[in-house]
Amino acid sequence: MTTNNPPLAKGWKPSPLMVRILTAFVFLGVVIGLVLAGIYGVYLLVLILGGLALYEFNGLSDLMGSRAPAWLLYPLGIFFAFSGTVLKEVDVTLVLALALVGGLGAFLFLPGRRQGLSRWAMGLAGALYVGMPFNFYLLLYTSKPNGLVWTLFTILAAVASDAAALLVGSRIGRHPFFAAISPKKTLEGAIAGVIGSVLVMLIGVSAVLGLNPLHAIALGVLVGTSAEVGDLVESQMKRLAEVKDSSHLIPGHGGVLDRLDSILFPPILVYLYVMVFHLL
Repeated sequence: MTTNNPPLAKGWKPSPLMVRILTAFVFLGVVIGLVLAGIYGVYLLVLILGGLALYEFNGLSDLMGSRAPAWLLYPLGIFFAFSGTVLKEVDVTLVLALALVGGLGAFLFLPGRRQGLSRWAMGLAGALYVGMPFNFYLLLYTSKPNGLVWTLFTILAAVASDAAALLVGSRIGRHPFFAAISPKKTLEGAIAGVIGSVLVMLIGVSAVLGLNPLHAIALGVLVGTSAEVGDLVESQMKRLAEVKDSSHLIPGHGGVLDRLDSILFPPILVYLYVMVFHLL
């Protein structure tokens, strides 16, 4: 007796949506696991995410016309990421001076000296773009007594902004928002993103930390706005590089920078705000 039913496993492969969901769970699990492991787990997380983001920026810089020199991009990026914590005893001015003299001087001897200045500038820009946000996340995280809460709600507010902007923009968005950079973005989505961020900050800053709701609203506006700026900045880099994703490191999601773009800038503004108003 024979059957015409093919083996279930033959030719089966997961749908793009399933790949996206599974990858998101794995990625989230790794992040949560390292955060719960304590400060050294967080340092390791910064090294992994920062290193991958620098790797992607290096590739994008090449496509944008001036490849960032790896010997400048990676050391500076890692230094900036830990400049306020592990490497806080190292003078930032000294490091920048060495990067200026040594970096530009090196291109007097290295091949491609005609692009030396632009490549040096791209390396410095990439190191700042990736490294400084991680620095401010670490400054928030290591702040006592509520560093973890501040870090968590800064990320959640940025994610909520991204999700609200996508949901509202795709459903009722009518007016383009920076269409030359990202054609699918809408003004309605941008406004919804800021509102979503404010709602999360009201929970985190007012309900959990017990601070004045006015601070929560101000921080929500700062996070929502900077999250959208970060998204647009990375979109502009990809448009200049003429690519859809920063890489294909994360199945179903694109690259690490594609996932981090909206959460890179918020910690900088949050940390500066809480320091000015003595909220830490």
